[in-house]
Amino acid sequence: MDLSTNFNRLRLSSILDGISYIILLGIAMPLKYLAGMPMAVRIVGMLHGVFFLALCLFLLLALIEKKLSFKWCVIVFLCALIPFAPFFLDRKLAKKA
Repeated sequence: MDLSTNFNRLRLSSILDGISYIILLGIAMPLKYLAGMPMAVRIVGMLHGVFFLALCLFLLLALIEKKLSFKWCVIVFLCALIPFAPFFLDRKLAKKA
């Protein structure tokens, strides 16, 4: 994937956000509540927050550059809130690229 365009950066940030979300929910949260290790959520949660903010930034840039319609921007944002959805969404975004 060529990262010279904001659209491809959006795709990458969506994938990274999806991965960090799954790690947060599937690994860090159980470590916090079952093993008493709250530091896992702190670290992974912070990384997930950075990736989510990057996703929002590149989503805004894609909207401004008219690479995505407002409807697609809403779909991408909502998929960021659902585990595993960004991976399915990336296939559709790859076709739009």
